[in-house]
Amino acid sequence: MARDYYGILGVQKNASDEDIKKAFRNLARKHHPDVNKEAGSAEKFKEINEAYQVLSDRNKRQHYDAYGSAAPGGFQGGGGFGGVDFGEGFSGFEGFGDIFDMFFGSQTGRRRGSVRETGADLRYDLTITLEEAHKGIEKEIEITHLITCQACKGTGAKPGTSAAKCANCGGAGQVRHMQRTPLGAFTQVTTCPACRGTGETISSPCSSCNGQGTTRGRHTVKIKIPAGMESGYNLRVAKAGDAGKRGGDPGDLYVFTTIKQHALFDREGADLVYKLKLSFVKATLGCEIEIPIIDGKAELRIPAGTQPNSSFRLKGKGLNRMRSSGRGDHFVLVEVETPTSLTSEQHDLLEKFGKLRKER
Repeated sequence: MARDYYGILGVQKNASDEDIKKAFRNLARKHHPDVNKEAGSAEKFKEINEAYQVLSDRNKRQHYDAYGSAAPGGFQGGGGFGGVDFGEGFSGFEGFGDIFDMFFGSQTGRRRGSVRETGADLRYDLTITLEEAHKGIEKEIEITHLITCQACKGTGAKPGTSAAKCANCGGAGQVRHMQRTPLGAFTQVTTCPACRGTGETISSPCSSCNGQGTTRGRHTVKIKIPAGMESGYNLRVAKAGDAGKRGGDPGDLYVFTTIKQHALFDREGADLVYKLKLSFVKATLGCEIEIPIIDGKAELRIPAGTQPNSSFRLKGKGLNRMRSSGRGDHFVLVEVETPTSLTSEQHDLLEKFGKLRKER
């Protein structure tokens, strides 16, 4: 029975060459034996490769569409993976570099003859007050990180000279070693030991950076803290990390925020909780009292007969909300204070009060 090559790649019969190539790439990454150690992955990869070899070739595809099989003398399914050299054997790809990227992931900024390395990401821990988190502020922080060497402009070579293509790898940054296995011939790809993957060698290194292309420096960065900032939230400052090498992009700076514990308020999201200590006289008789809120003062009416642990809500007097408009609420939790010492007059009055309560 003829194989359904379109079904194997998961594409329609009218799929374009680009669709077929894309489908093969995705499936090859998933089922390549060096990546997928599950039983049957090698056979599956062989099947995917066979389908691609037919459908990526115009003549073979026309013959397959007409007769349900590859053209005579076309693809040979036996012998491991059809004798394919993974460095150069796949038609439709742009040589060794494309295959390497497909299976092992492309490196940001990778180009032939040189590898641009993206700089490292950095972390900065920033502590702010609750008031600052409520209002939102702009902070300036100073970081020490790798910056592009000004003497050599990041090339690593002495000014007036330039890097040369690595003679060991021909500028590819990788070297290949053929390995034959029962499943067929494989090409093992390793980083070039001579240039360490850069594709270039420097005979006259820059004296300012010792050929690294980067030096350590200090940099002031402005951080905008949004209103309603939450503790543990991190902000990303693009390209404020370490400088990249050989023209690579800088890394990013991640600012992790911590909110200081407030002396008066406990925070619950955008809501605040304030514990109000109230004498039992005021709790019994009721009163008007001024209480602190995050951005000033507010008046609160305490009704007569207020019990311990009673809670009052001041709507919209909490913190600004970070992800939406409006503010949270301000809750007042009443803690009724019982006197620990009384004068003789106070003692007599309380006794009299207690007798009157019993009579009722």
